[in-house]
Amino acid sequence: MKGFPKSVIVKLALIAFLTLLFVMAPVFASAKQAGERWITEWEVKWADSPDLAAGPGSITTSEGWSPNQAGMGLPQRPGTSSTLWIRTKLPALKWDIPSMLIPKIYGQNIAIFIGSTPIYESNRDYIYDNNKVLTPLQRNDSDKILYIGVQSAKDRIGLRHGIELGNYPELLDNYVKRDLIDIILGCAFVFIALVMLICSVFLKKEQNASWISLSLVIASAGILVITYSPFLYTFYKHYGKLYTRLWDVSLFVLLPSLTYFIERIFGSGYRSIIKKLLYFQIVYSAFCLLFMLANIVMDDKFFGIHYFLSVRVLGVVMIVQAILLVSNSIIHAVKGNRSAEIFTVGFAVFGLTVIGEMVWFFFKDGNYDLFLWKWGAAVFIISLMLILGRNYTINHEQIVKYSRELEMFNNELQRSEKMAIISELAASVAHEVRNPLQVTRGFLQVLTKKYRNQDKIYMTMALEELDRAAGIITDFLTFAKPQFERISILNVKEELGHVEGIIVPLANLQGVQIDMRIPEHLQVKGNSSKFKQALINMVKNSIEALSGGGQINVWAYEMDGRIVIHIQDNGEGMSTEELARLGEPYFSNKTKGTGLGLMVTFRIVEAMGGNLEFKSEKGVGTEAVVSFPSAAV
Repeated sequence: MKGFPKSVIVKLALIAFLTLLFVMAPVFASAKQAGERWITEWEVKWADSPDLAAGPGSITTSEGWSPNQAGMGLPQRPGTSSTLWIRTKLPALKWDIPSMLIPKIYGQNIAIFIGSTPIYESNRDYIYDNNKVLTPLQRNDSDKILYIGVQSAKDRIGLRHGIELGNYPELLDNYVKRDLIDIILGCAFVFIALVMLICSVFLKKEQNASWISLSLVIASAGILVITYSPFLYTFYKHYGKLYTRLWDVSLFVLLPSLTYFIERIFGSGYRSIIKKLLYFQIVYSAFCLLFMLANIVMDDKFFGIHYFLSVRVLGVVMIVQAILLVSNSIIHAVKGNRSAEIFTVGFAVFGLTVIGEMVWFFFKDGNYDLFLWKWGAAVFIISLMLILGRNYTINHEQIVKYSRELEMFNNELQRSEKMAIISELAASVAHEVRNPLQVTRGFLQVLTKKYRNQDKIYMTMALEELDRAAGIITDFLTFAKPQFERISILNVKEELGHVEGIIVPLANLQGVQIDMRIPEHLQVKGNSSKFKQALINMVKNSIEALSGGGQINVWAYEMDGRIVIHIQDNGEGMSTEELARLGEPYFSNKTKGTGLGLMVTFRIVEAMGGNLEFKSEKGVGTEAVVSFPSAAV
């Protein structure tokens, strides 16, 4: 992918790797615990009697038991039977406080017996079938038959991984910590969403929509993680109905909120497919929510239909949504937007995880617990945080950039105002001043012939000062309105050759070397005399800055349709304050300078559609960079 930030991929891959280690750490830790033993083989039998409290005595015959084991898959329900019995023989219990941990067993109601003696019972009045069980045993229970009765209205029922035996304190630690990470992760999501919602109060109206939709996405994901975990149902099972309702509501909010957020960032997509998906999800989520409320009112009489709508159908919708959104984000990332690329990586991890798990969920016919999706969601939210941090950086850089541009525009405005004042002054006064000066000069020339010796010297000096005043007035007129009587195509090499012929004698007197490197093909459009006047002014300024001799380099080239000319000297240079004042009226570093020469140069360059910039450093030198539109055919 063009312009893809490889460092971002590396960072996200590192995050995913560390997350995987964090997830697998409890597994590695539990594998090292000494004295544990797993029961991985057992027998199962379906029973017609729904009464678990009657115990294994309700099973009238010892026939009909089928072997089963971990990894073999859950048994298929025959007919309408809702009760499954599991039996296995306990091994020798040699621990100080022997106990039994069932990390995952599917069923709404559970009863456990050793022989005919009940040791555990759990009944739920809400539809949630994921359980974990910890119960102590006695040493004299060794080699006895363990019976587990399970009832469930759902298709999946029975043991998932097996039964873990060990010392009670060790299994208790595992029992508590096994799903605690889900609560921590989900609460972190909800906390982030709450902070974002609080911050939304300070945002502008046009920013609130995407900000709040993202907050809803994160909050919904957090509630899904919390309510999907068996932790709450194990330790706070009296609120189980509330958890299942929150799960459904969060799912109905998450899907349209996520689609809306994507649409706000990347648009409606090809033929508005994202917008159409959003409308469908809003309508379908509202319908499912209303049906859920009806099912609650009817005391779960329509649970089968509700399960079909909110799990089966909604699962297919989630797969379609993930495919569309991942494809859409990849398309935008290909265009080179860095934020879109980061978003694509994070969302691709989340979306592909959801797709893979939902496909596997249906392949297993619902006998699969989704767990990778929450870590995909964590990577996705981390990517959003990266985008947020990057946007803060970009916004700061833009503020600094806008501040510099504002300062530059302010200086340019001040310079333009000063030039406008000088232009008006020059246009209104210059012609009126020039005429009496010319008359005075004529009379002085006549009088000069009548004087001799010292008086004649004074008259000559007066004439020179009048000529200097006339030159200043000419500069004023050129600045006020640099009219180009004859516009033609100018060859830059030829024009600079003429400039070199004019200026070299002055350079030789100052001990300055001029090196010109100009290509043949460079052409600009303008007036030859004005163009040379501007260049002579700049080169002359460089010569005067090299009072003790030095080097002036002049080179030119074409770039992006413009002819760029550099005039660089190694003179005394200028400070930042002096550089900022270049082109101002009456500002000059020369003793007798008026600053009008550089003002005229700026005005000529501007009239030719060009741009003039200066770079300088005190004690290093000055470089003038002037550019004009290329006139090459």
